Amino acid sequence: MNNLIIDATTDKIVFLIINNIKSYSIEFTNNRENFDKLSILIFDFLHKNDLKIDDIKNILVNQGPGKYSSVRASLSTAKALCLVNKINLYGFDSKQIISNNYTKIIDLLNQGLLEKNNIKPIY
Repeated sequence: MNNLIIDATTDKIVFLIINNIKSYSIEFTNNRENFDKLSILIFDFLHKNDLKIDDIKNILVNQGPGKYSSVRASLSTAKALCLVNKINLYGFDSKQIISNNYTKIIDLLNQGLLEKNNIKPIY
């Protein structure tokens, strides 16, 4: 099962794909140019790792706190991808990430501690 994590709350936009075997990640500068083309960056990231959007089971998005525009762009993009492709959407917040260890988010998902489709932006 492939999980896509999107975090745009800091000075970097981070995408991670974590599954049972391995993980992939990439970072971009968090600026207007990049969050204007966030969906293109996601599809390029998937393509570079020989994946398609259909291979993604869950999208987990950081709902903040963070920069207003970045949080809104990442949440909107994640919601649209999930709606169109029938992917599960989960939100988490920045304080759940310890030392940039995103596997903790997957642990929370597996324990049933993240609410599905209940995204509440924190600015």
